[in-house]
Amino acid sequence: MERLSIAAIISKINNEELFHAVADDYSFTLKIDDYVHYACAAVHDGHQFRKDLWDNCIHTEYERWYEEDPETKNMVMSHPILIAGCDSRFEYDLNRDPENAVFETAWGKQLWHEPLSKVEKNKSLDKHANFYKVAHALVSKLEAKFGLAIVYDMHSYNWQRWDREVPTWNLGTSNVDNDRFGDDIEAWRKSLSEFKFPHDIKSTSKINDTFQGNGYFLKFITQNFQNTLVLATEIAKVYCDEYDYVMYPEVVAAVEAQLKTRLPEHASNFYKKHKK
Repeated sequence: MERLSIAAIISKINNEELFHAVADDYSFTLKIDDYVHYACAAVHDGHQFRKDLWDNCIHTEYERWYEEDPETKNMVMSHPILIAGCDSRFEYDLNRDPENAVFETAWGKQLWHEPLSKVEKNKSLDKHANFYKVAHALVSKLEAKFGLAIVYDMHSYNWQRWDREVPTWNLGTSNVDNDRFGDDIEAWRKSLSEFKFPHDIKSTSKINDTFQGNGYFLKFITQNFQNTLVLATEIAKVYCDEYDYVMYPEVVAAVEAQLKTRLPEHASNFYKKHKK
């Protein structure tokens, strides 16, 4: 993996080079093993938290981890194109617009002892902006090359905080073109429902049950590109104990192994159906 400037990453995309890179400020990674019509993203995978913010942060490291999406990058690691955040959403949230990306409160609790200075905020927002410059270049390239594209926007959520039964998988689709892509959405929902998990964890999948797909990453791509479907795909955190802070690597491995076949199969059917 190379450490590259934003300009160098965009240049490589424009030239259709294959590469693995980390942004020169270590805020996100991008790997392109092949130029295909689909990409994976894990914008909330990151756990890094700038050290100059530590003393001012009220939330504990565990509280930050609890609201992040650990292992979502590893679940899609085998796919040819993967962009993933390295920084915690508590520093800046890639799935929120720039005006709301730097939290003052987080999940009902004040985040900072003292309000962040403009300099501190801008340091975070610069990273947010750079990620989206690269995301724009990437989707531009895929649409130009293939005519259309599909992005699997991977997230996880804390299922134990809900006071009702919630699905293992949730697809948020309220901000995509359901008339055009409804069959593709349903096909993905059905495929996810067929997953086999260790320990008799059941696999259920619903659309707009726990979340509706209101994230900025999905909206940014959908509003800027006419022929790219973003599937906001949330897995309940059945792959860890969200209260005891314990990961279950065998569950993560099972998800990764099944996505290795199911995801490109779905992407292929999407492409065959919609290509002109």
